[in-house]
Parts: sequence; structure tokens; C-alpha cells
Amino acid sequence: MNWKGGYLADFVSLIFPDLCQSCKSTLVKGEYLICTNCRYDLPLTNFHQKSDNIVAQQFWGRINVEAAYALCYFIKGGKMQHLMHQFKYKGVQNIGRLLGNIAGEQLSENAVFNSIDLIIPVPLHKKRQKQRGYNQSTCFAEGISEKLNKPVIENNLIRSRVTETQTHRARFLRFENMQEVFYVYDPQKLKNKHVLLVDDIVTTGSTLEACGNELLKIEGLKLSIATIAYAE
Repeated sequence: MNWKGGYLADFVSLIFPDLCQSCKSTLVKGEYLICTNCRYDLPLTNFHQKSDNIVAQQFWGRINVEAAYALCYFIKGGKMQHLMHQFKYKGVQNIGRLLGNIAGEQLSENAVFNSIDLIIPVPLHKKRQKQRGYNQSTCFAEGISEKLNKPVIENNLIRSRVTETQTHRARFLRFENMQEVFYVYDPQKLKNKHVLLVDDIVTTGSTLEACGNELLKIEGLKLSIATIAYAE
């Protein structure tokens, strides 16, 4: 049975080869979603080794964050843009989990991130999540969870309304757009917890700040942040 299954899989792969989600080259045996060359070329930030990194600095004077991190730099036209397009708009959810695994391995080397109690993905509004079919931040959170062995908690931080896209908004308008968007359904479950809040891309940090402001109203809560990519 294994012999037949192996040959069938090889035959199918000849007709429908798995392609790298970044460069579209054919994946070889042992490669998964991203080819070896593209994985080697990922623009990793190594922010887990720098407590005063660019992402952390964004929140200085805005919200109290224990640590902040982004896995990669987001460069227009670069590998991360291609990967994020496949992940967010083409339904390739496992890209998020794979990147979450890579992030989780890095975060496991950092004492602050190792001290988290649970992981909360930035929520989508239920209407937008129904349209997309999944929350990309949850996929990333699940990948981190596998490496840090910490639970992912959904449906406690709630997005109460659909917001307009942030892509072409100036910093103040992004902040204004996110006011009174989020609330915590059951604060008691997060009391005295160290929460890792995760999102896909951080630019100005307005969305994460809005979420953080709500979470930090909870008694004893400590907040850290992790994202897939940082975009200037």
C-alpha cells in the first residue's frame, strides 16, 4: 500500500507540481510551501535579539509593551509581499502557520516572550472573516503556539465594526479609524496574564495600539506584540 501510494504521489506531483509560494519554482522533495532559496532569502529582522528594535520603539509613549517583534521586513516587490499576497488573498493559510513556526522558534530564545501565558490574534470583524474564510492573524498565532506551547485564545478580544482599509491612510487617520473598534468580552479570563498580541503586518501600529489599549485596561495584564512583518 505504501509502495503504491508513494508512486501515485510522485505521479500526481509530475502533473501538478507543488510550487514555491514566493517565486513559483517547483518544490523538490523535502521542501514545503517555500523553496530553500526563498527561505534562505527571507528578510529576517532578528528583532527577538534587540529589545529596542524599530517595532518596540513605535509603541514607546503610546502603550506599555513588555516586548515587541516582527519576523521579517516587508519590502515592496520583495519575497514577503508575494508570500503575504498568497497568504491573505489566495487562501494559502499554511503560509501563516509556517511563518508562525519560524517566529516561534526565534521567540523561544527570548526570556520575555517565553514568559507569555497565552496568544491573542488581532480579530477580524465576523463579516470580513466570513468573506475571507479565515483570520490570517490566527493562522500565524497557531504557528507560534506550536513552538511556544501556549494556547491561542479567540473570541475574547472582539472587533465590533468593520473598518476601512488602512493601506493609504496617514498615521493620524489610521489611529482615528481604529477608535472604539475593539472590546474585551470576558476580562476576568485575562486578569494577571502576560498576553502575546499578534497581527500580520505592522506599519504605524494603530491597530495594535487600539487592541492594546483595551487589553491593558484589565487588572495585572502584561502585553507583548509579535507580527509577521514590519513595513515602513
